Amino acid sequence: MAVTGRFVALLAVGLLPVVLFGATAPGAYLALACWLVFCCVLGAIDLLAASSPRRVLLARMLPASVRLGETVSSTILVTNLGAKRLHGRLRDGWEPSAGASPSRVQLDVPPAERRMLTLTLTPRRRGTRRAAFVVIRSAGPLGLWSRQATLASPAELRVLPPFHSRRHLASRIARLRELEGSTPVMVRGEGTEFDSLREYVAGDDVRSIDWRATARTSTAARAGSGIMVRTWRPERDRRVVIVIDTGRASAARIADEPRLDTAFESALLLAALADRGGDRVDVVAFDRRIRARVTGAKGPALLSRLVTALADVQPELIETDWSAVPSQVRAVTHRHALVVLLTDASAPGSSTGLLAALPQLTATHTVVVASVRDPRVAELAAERGDVDSFYGAAAAERALLDAARVAEAVRLSGAHVVSAPPAELPPALADRYLQLKASGRL
Repeated sequence: MAVTGRFVALLAVGLLPVVLFGATAPGAYLALACWLVFCCVLGAIDLLAASSPRRVLLARMLPASVRLGETVSSTILVTNLGAKRLHGRLRDGWEPSAGASPSRVQLDVPPAERRMLTLTLTPRRRGTRRAAFVVIRSAGPLGLWSRQATLASPAELRVLPPFHSRRHLASRIARLRELEGSTPVMVRGEGTEFDSLREYVAGDDVRSIDWRATARTSTAARAGSGIMVRTWRPERDRRVVIVIDTGRASAARIADEPRLDTAFESALLLAALADRGGDRVDVVAFDRRIRARVTGAKGPALLSRLVTALADVQPELIETDWSAVPSQVRAVTHRHALVVLLTDASAPGSSTGLLAALPQLTATHTVVVASVRDPRVAELAAERGDVDSFYGAAAAERALLDAARVAEAVRLSGAHVVSAPPAELPPALADRYLQLKASGRL
């Protein structure tokens, strides 16, 4: 049972004589008691006249998934199985991060009829958002007292990574096609797969000259320079293994976004680009155990499986076991591959395990360590307004020096370093992939 504002207002009417004439007036308490009894009897009659909130049939219409930041409609079908008109309010029990709006809706269902109620959901967090129940409050004809019931009506909505970096994919695919010679621009990459022979033109790398083919070319055929060069094309069907660190460092928020979400954006863009480049992509989310793994997918199925597998992965507040990462990569492939480690490489203390594991990886693979750089640190380092800002600038400079030391140690281990702010890391990592592919390092 629930008491409405009308009942409170009705009680207040009975208090007016006491307030106006005082509690010492003859019969004041008796009149007040009679008024309270009258209100309670009236409320009980109103409650008996209300429809039962349990005599309903609930059904849901909801999409299975949505990308973070998008809005979807959640529809509840309410069928009144009772003999009285169901009038009141309904609250859908979504968790707050689901972003349900409005939180409560008016309900008016005649007997043996059905009504459709629609709410909008704008999730604010990635992962599976759940609703366990629906609360129905049925009011009487006078609106004094209401009957309330909580009914089980489970629902789930999977919130996928947003993949905002998709806007960079078209330009990178165009550059990839230029490397492969698939467009009229004919920008040649220095891959290691032989394509064809052609005559030397100004600007060609002299290291590509094929002297044997030049010697075999007859004098009559030498209308031009007569020097033949080899043309190459970037390698295809290479392995790209993306390892996403889901340890405690991935929980830090940079520019109001968790490091892990930025890593997902980078992994999705790189996976889509590498798949278009004809390479095989494998993704592993790992800290001390595998949180998600996608292998063997190609084409449109690759991104679909990736966003589904990564949707429920959350940062774990434990230290990542970097000593197990080489074995995880070996479980994927024993061949030479491009191994991309998406992690935090800004502090010497937390990067000790990473630096110890790098030599095992660089001995067999081409390794890229990609990390998010906090733009706020650079801003603090440039501030010199007062004493407090000087201390902040000193701390920021110390952080920048530590990050530079870690980056240099990574390079000395034979790996490549990509570091950029959250919005710039996905395209920067894609550009490094294109550079490695053009230079034949894959």
